[in-house]
Amino acid sequence: MGAFKAWVIEKAEGGQSLAFRDFDEADFMEGDVTVRVTHSTLNYKDGLALTGRSPVVRRFPMIPGIDFSGVVEASGHPEYRPGDAVVLTGWGVGETHLGAFAQKARVKGDWLVPLPKGLTPAQAMAVGTAGYTAMLALMALDAHGVKPADGPALVTGASGGVGSVAVALLAKAGWHVIASTGRAEESDYLQGLGAAEILDRNELAKPGRPLGKERWAAAIDAVGSATLANVLSMTKSDGAVAACGLAQGMDLPTSVAPFILRGVSLLGINSVTTPQPKRREAWARIALDLDLEKLAAMTKTVKLEEVGRLGEAILDGGVRGRTVVEVG
Repeated sequence: MGAFKAWVIEKAEGGQSLAFRDFDEADFMEGDVTVRVTHSTLNYKDGLALTGRSPVVRRFPMIPGIDFSGVVEASGHPEYRPGDAVVLTGWGVGETHLGAFAQKARVKGDWLVPLPKGLTPAQAMAVGTAGYTAMLALMALDAHGVKPADGPALVTGASGGVGSVAVALLAKAGWHVIASTGRAEESDYLQGLGAAEILDRNELAKPGRPLGKERWAAAIDAVGSATLANVLSMTKSDGAVAACGLAQGMDLPTSVAPFILRGVSLLGINSVTTPQPKRREAWARIALDLDLEKLAAMTKTVKLEEVGRLGEAILDGGVRGRTVVEVG
């Protein structure tokens, strides 16, 4: 047992406090695999945890960070041995179980997946929950049966983490991608990822009609609220929308019109407790289908010590694409 560096959230009067300090392995939670964390990443949910804007942290003290890649140090799980490279996303890590913004983590082996062949630990965290969620959304659209020949695909929140990977994945799959963003200055960035059109998010953000002009056959929405309602209202007959985020809000001010008059399907994406077979399929497809040059173009790297200042930035839309946290 020994101490290691970690970001730690403590409950404080009127909210919470955040500090970068020593944390002792003796205070680890239950788990049968100990991992030396080499990389983590920054997701929207991490921003909520770091800032306390939303009560995603359910126990204190908490080490935030919902994703990591690393090397197994000790294992009581039959599938993993010391030296194995592994990846973790979801399962309440960083919310109810001590998380990834630390030099070490102890988790259940059933939550891990082996590092996918073809990806480095840093690339796996450039993908992270955001990119993994984007792949689950694409898989849901594929399973529904919509295809590029049916019309364009829309991505909302396109310059964010989920959106950036979704644009790249859809473009490589042959879709005409419409990227919705509130940052006009990111047009060149999004076109570089494969977007064919840029749509001002203000066209979708305000309350709209139950049914609008049919504009896209498929969509991946990371925004929710009025934006998702408008996306549904303008989806073509028999089209599908994969919903995976709530940046604008958890509400959905829509009507049954898109569903009963056009046969539109709303596909919910849960990336937290995805069963292992589907989880591994998604990671295998990411390693095969994601253009690694485009992944690099959407990624920046920061040190673990810098994480504390990034929570507000990602919630306020000030973080583009993906951020890899180099733990060291």
